Amino acid sequence: MHFFDKRILSATAVSLTLALGACGDGGGGEQTGAETEPEQTAAPADNGARLDAVLAGDHRTSEERARDEWRHPKETLLFFGLEPEMTVVEIAPGGGWYTQVIAPYLKTGGGKLYATGFPPDGASERALAANKTFTQTYVEQPEIYGDVELTYFGEGHHVAPEGAADMVLTFRNVHNWQSRGQAADAFAEFYRALKPGGVLGVVEHRADGAEIADDGSTGYVYTDDVIELATNAGFDLDMASEINANPADTKDHPFGVWTLPPVKRSSAIRGQDDPDFNRAPYDAIGESDRMTLKFRKPIAADGALLE
Repeated sequence: MHFFDKRILSATAVSLTLALGACGDGGGGEQTGAETEPEQTAAPADNGARLDAVLAGDHRTSEERARDEWRHPKETLLFFGLEPEMTVVEIAPGGGWYTQVIAPYLKTGGGKLYATGFPPDGASERALAANKTFTQTYVEQPEIYGDVELTYFGEGHHVAPEGAADMVLTFRNVHNWQSRGQAADAFAEFYRALKPGGVLGVVEHRADGAEIADDGSTGYVYTDDVIELATNAGFDLDMASEINANPADTKDHPFGVWTLPPVKRSSAIRGQDDPDFNRAPYDAIGESDRMTLKFRKPIAADGALLE
């Protein structure tokens, strides 16, 4: 049985915060084509307003905006302290749901985004195709997404130059590294890439309150396991938030977290979908219950990196 260790929280002076005060309407129109820039590229000074403008941009489809209800991008990024002039690393962005928010936002302040793809050496055709699609969509459209650079995340590669990043962000990835035995190496790499004082922001499906294997096989991860991984790598836990909590998530689904939206799995991985599977109770839950944790790379009193 895992528990969220309150001794860890008190030892690192963590404030458990519900950072919802900056909520705003992120609605907008339908997709009008990849050549369309987000609305209001000459963004106002207020970070919340900048995010509102990006979230309402025509570069996002109505289907992507519908997920804002569950992913809370504005509240989450403000909680992590994202600023438009920062150098940011997004780990394993997949199709780029969050990239569509982070990159145009950084563009408003001259920031830079490193986004990690699949290492090309020995990669499958599917992985190489994913890298190509990401490059064409984000890297090669600076008029929409600004300065985006594709790097690689894996053995023999670095996500960014050492000490270059103000912030590293990872959304729903820790379970993958757990299942592959790569989690400790991943957090060590994030520590290497960040400047002293830089922020590591983690959002992950939360196993707390359930009896679930802690190997990542269900997609759910225990909060204390993530805290341990980060602190072992040298990070301090700064704050935790309930922004992405979903108390309706019972976490006992037949096909793990992927039973829930948006994946909506009705079979084992690579199995045949069951057309008679009753999706109603899982669709009613919505997306998963998620932890939201903000860590910092320490700074010594004289400004030097703490080892």
